[in-house]
Amino acid sequence: MIDRYAAFARALRMEPGHTALLVVDMQRSFVEPGQPMEVPPAREIVPVIQALLHGFRLHHLPVAFSEFTSPSSAPGRAAVMIARDDDAGTRTIEVLTPRAGELVVRKRWYDAFAGTELDAELRARGVTSLVISGTMTDVCVLSTVVGAFNREYRVSVVEDGVATLWPDIQRATLDIVSRAFGRVVQSKEVLDTISSW
Repeated sequence: MIDRYAAFARALRMEPGHTALLVVDMQRSFVEPGQPMEVPPAREIVPVIQALLHGFRLHHLPVAFSEFTSPSSAPGRAAVMIARDDDAGTRTIEVLTPRAGELVVRKRWYDAFAGTELDAELRARGVTSLVISGTMTDVCVLSTVVGAFNREYRVSVVEDGVATLWPDIQRATLDIVSRAFGRVVQSKEVLDTISSW
């Protein structure tokens, strides 16, 4: 991160006992080969997200997932072409399956906070800091980062735990996040931090 943003980053550090992991849209529609909305780089971040899930679960920290859907009664969105509620493609991929008791929000919009119970559920768990991973970096991840920032969460985006289709867009989006909305960190830093609490 650029030095002049160091103070901003320090102010947004994760808070012990009040930090949750949010996995954005790592569902079959985006991750599995041959899907209409396939994001091949999302498969590359699966091991990173698995490690994050293991770390957060090991330290009894909250974990949440978002899954992007369209209403089963809707004719479909040309701009999104996402699976409907009753389609198995909307579910998180098997290797990242949410455990019983972990929060899963089904969302209609890019921002996982928009029109969902995510904010209320996080606050009920005492969460003030969010570690965000998933896909796509420049669409649903960024929108969710902005939604979290606007609700005064401390946001950390996992650089090696988010993916999109275009490397240049990935870099530009993470730069935008670090300039205005949160920290951009490596998964190792996140895991080392929560292990030190």
